[in-house]
Amino acid sequence: ILVMCDTYTPAGEPLPTNTRYSCAKVQEAAKDQEPWFGLEQEYFLTNLKTGRPLGFPDEGEPEPQKWYYCGIGAKYIFGRDIVEAHWRACIYAGISISGINGEVACGQWEFQVGPVIGVSQGDQMWMARYILERIAEMKGVGVDYSAKPVKGDWNGSGCHSNFSTAAMRAPGGYEGAIIPALERLALKHELLIKNYGDNSERLTGKHETASIDKFTWGAADRGASCRVGHDTVKEGCGYLEDRRPSGDVDSYVVTKLLTSTCCEIPLE
Repeated sequence: ILVMCDTYTPAGEPLPTNTRYSCAKVQEAAKDQEPWFGLEQEYFLTNLKTGRPLGFPDEGEPEPQKWYYCGIGAKYIFGRDIVEAHWRACIYAGISISGINGEVACGQWEFQVGPVIGVSQGDQMWMARYILERIAEMKGVGVDYSAKPVKGDWNGSGCHSNFSTAAMRAPGGYEGAIIPALERLALKHELLIKNYGDNSERLTGKHETASIDKFTWGAADRGASCRVGHDTVKEGCGYLEDRRPSGDVDSYVVTKLLTSTCCEIPLE
C-alpha cells in the first residue's frame, strides 16, 4: 500500500515544505470552475557511476539529437525496461498515467499524468515520481528531473502543464475563457517563472523553449511560453499548455498557480 501524507507541526500548522496545503485551498475555492490538469514529466535516466545519461559514453557524446524521440532500437534507446515497468506499476497503483515516450535527447524520457481534477493532480504526480525512483533504484539507475542536466546542444527537461476549466471546454471557450486566461498568465509571468524551477539554462528560446524573459503564446508553437493546439482553435474550445515549468517543479505549486491565475483565485 502506498500512502501520501500531509505534514504538520505538533501545533497542527502545515510545515513550510507542505505545498499541498495551500494548493488544496486554491483548488477547493475553484472547484465550481472544474480545473483539469494533464502534466507531462520529462526526465533523464542516468548512469550512477558517471553521472551521465544512459547511452552517453564515458567521454564525448553520442549521436546528435534526431533518432531518440519516440525511437526504437538498442542503438538509440536506453532504459525502456524501467520506463515500461514504471508505466505498469502506475496503472496498478491507480494513477491516471496516460502515456510514455522516448524524448528528444539521448537517455531522456517522458510520462504523462492526467487528465486529473484539482489537488489530486499533485498527489498523483508525486506518487508517480516516487514509483519511478523505486523502480530505477532496483535497476541501479538514477533519475534526473532537473531542467538542464546536459549542457550543450541537448534538450532540457520540462513539466509541460496542460490546463482547462469547464468554461474553456465549453463551446466558445477559446475566445471566452482561454484567451483571457493567457492574458492573465502574461501579467503574472515574473511570479510564475520564480516558482517554475531553475529555468535559467533551459528557457533560452532554443530547443523548443521560449525565452525566460518574455511571455509569448501561439497556436501549435513549441517555442512559445504557452501553446494552444490547432484542434482547440478549430473547435473553439479545449485547453492551454504552459510550457515553462521545469522538470523538477513542484506539481502542487504549478497547479496552484495555474488555477489561481486563470481562475482569478487570490493567493493568501
